[in-house]
Amino acid sequence: MFKPKDFRDKACIVGIGETTYSRKSGMTNMTLQMTACARAIEDAGLKPSDIDGVLPQSMGLTAEDMATNLGVKDLRFSSSVSMGGASPCAAIQNGVLAVASGVCNYVLLVSGRNGYSGARTGAALSPAGPMRTMFEFEYPYGLVVPMLWYGPIARRHMHLYGTTSKQFAEVAIAARKHAKMQKNAQMKDEKEITLEDHQNSPLLADPFRLLDCCLQTDGAAAAVITTPERAKDLKRKPIYISGFAEAHPDSPSSTTQRPDITRFGVAKCADRVFEMAGMTRKDIDVAEIYDCFTFTVINQIEDIGFCKKGEGGPFVESGRIQLGGELPVNTHGGLLSQGHIMGMNHVIEAVKQCRGASDAQVKDAEVALVSGYGDFGDGALAILRR
Repeated sequence: MFKPKDFRDKACIVGIGETTYSRKSGMTNMTLQMTACARAIEDAGLKPSDIDGVLPQSMGLTAEDMATNLGVKDLRFSSSVSMGGASPCAAIQNGVLAVASGVCNYVLLVSGRNGYSGARTGAALSPAGPMRTMFEFEYPYGLVVPMLWYGPIARRHMHLYGTTSKQFAEVAIAARKHAKMQKNAQMKDEKEITLEDHQNSPLLADPFRLLDCCLQTDGAAAAVITTPERAKDLKRKPIYISGFAEAHPDSPSSTTQRPDITRFGVAKCADRVFEMAGMTRKDIDVAEIYDCFTFTVINQIEDIGFCKKGEGGPFVESGRIQLGGELPVNTHGGLLSQGHIMGMNHVIEAVKQCRGASDAQVKDAEVALVSGYGDFGDGALAILRR
């Protein structure tokens, strides 16, 4: 019987590709994603016809779309994870299992959308799937968009642990500082954020201010997963997937019906992913943590175990999560300042860090952790190493 640690380093990422992240790409959703896919395949030294597994984690793209538009000839495996912003990170698990088991040879993972310039669909939510529960407990009270779902969670954290809006600001400040180092970041030409900028930005939904919230973005990112054996014949040194896991919070389809609304899904799988990787928290050189809101970074830092519950606010102070700090976080700028690509850009940045090729490189980085956070608290983690 297989144990999780049996899959340690049994798969690797050998190619990555991404577009520029912007507000006006001039491209369709399909064109953005195919561009990122083509770049990832080329980066790996492969041809589209070599791809035999596809994992589209985005809005409006199917396995058939990818096969038709990329020229995939022998599609043996496809799947899509429905975990919102946790989907790309969680899909790494599917990719590893597919290639390690021999189901297919090269899996292509992609996510993207023209989220700013394209059609907006957020107002057309259907009560299908998990949304049925939201319609029962949250929607009748006006909680109809993410900042209203997560705002009460952030406020509860502030009440329990004394976390402050100024500590939220530390996350936004670090993200913008890192994004300005990146050639393709949506906010690279904007000024750095100060504490005063954050505190003076409009209050949108208590306790979230404008600068606590992620971007709307046009862009796409993709990665190729295969086995270490096949990677030997490719042009890039492999970045090994040492650990992976997903988990869901208690009452996974409702934010209000939980014994502890501040406990995210990653709290359940953090120990598992470190055990699989044979590592501890101190082994992590850089963390790319899903940041739909500043608060979700602070809460995941706690739930992953980088500090005790309630200590995330002080943890992010004094430049501790900035480049050169104890735990550099979101060195690409994250969803807050690089672009909102469902967290797939977090995976790409983790690979770059392990390659030593980031525009905001952490010195001597060998091990990177990536998190995903989606829907109403779903979580996913991956540990990559060179």
